Amino acid sequence: MSAFPSLKAAGAVALAAALLAAPLGAASAETLRIAGNFAAAHSSSKAMEGFAADLKQRTNGALEADLFPGMQLGSARENVDAVRAGTIFGTWIGPGFLSRLVPEIEAVSLPFVFNDSATAFRVIDGPVGDKLNEKMADKGFLVLGWMELGLRNVTNSKRPISSADDLKGLKLRMQPNETHLATFRALGASPISMDVKELYSALQQGVVDGQENPYSIIAANRYFEVQKYLSNTGHFFDFIVVVVNKKQFDALSPANKAALTAAVKGAVTAQRAASAGEQAAALKELQAKGMEYTVLTPEALAVFRERTSGIVDEVKKRAGPELVDLVLKEAKAQ
Repeated sequence: MSAFPSLKAAGAVALAAALLAAPLGAASAETLRIAGNFAAAHSSSKAMEGFAADLKQRTNGALEADLFPGMQLGSARENVDAVRAGTIFGTWIGPGFLSRLVPEIEAVSLPFVFNDSATAFRVIDGPVGDKLNEKMADKGFLVLGWMELGLRNVTNSKRPISSADDLKGLKLRMQPNETHLATFRALGASPISMDVKELYSALQQGVVDGQENPYSIIAANRYFEVQKYLSNTGHFFDFIVVVVNKKQFDALSPANKAALTAAVKGAVTAQRAASAGEQAAALKELQAKGMEYTVLTPEALAVFRERTSGIVDEVKKRAGPELVDLVLKEAKAQ
């Protein structure tokens, strides 16, 4: 009989040793595919990187997130549909892209209602957010958190915007959100619904004259290369919502649900804290890149508000009067 173990026996010993050396939970590791339409350099994408690292640590590698920022898995609309169908686990996205499925979300898209992030977060973190989360769940989504996209501002390639009259006839790309579109119709522009994935080329080719986004998005997506004029219209405050497929979330173990929820909460807190500095830095960058920046006077902004005041009644028809009234009430509360 040989003094050396057989190859079969040696293989069995090696396999056993490898299993013993493997990290706890590695054999049952699960990967969640999560897509975003924001550039990798944007604060939301950076926050999601932190989320992924935190989730892996909290679950000892049993649950991991595979992130796809910058529209790697398709357009914003395609990502929403993929989450609903369950082909990807989740997405972080502007809520406007969910309004065709959940029209109630337009209640937080009203023009000139949120003048700052503190007001917006007080509203979305309270009863309004709870009601929207319920509406989202009815359509198969679970909301895990609301980040800050910020105040949206108009850019264009034709002329400076210093008054509402300067918008007349401008072809402006908008999110697929009827409240956004109606607002700019009321201001005399010619708004066009378009997915963000198509926007740069549309600006470059003159299909549209301009667009509106927070400073951070204008900078991250390099719209300064195809746009000359920028104004601080601040017409909408926008969020970034982190949503996942509800059935897939419900199928996770209680421990993994808790870890996932806590990791997203940490990412949301970090992103909100980073957003103000990001907007200020982005505005400086846009000016340094040659964009002509126009600051609207309080009198000019008052005209914007006056011409869009009727939008509230239109939104009530789609989102429901009770929810819209609740948003307005909470926004005014101190």
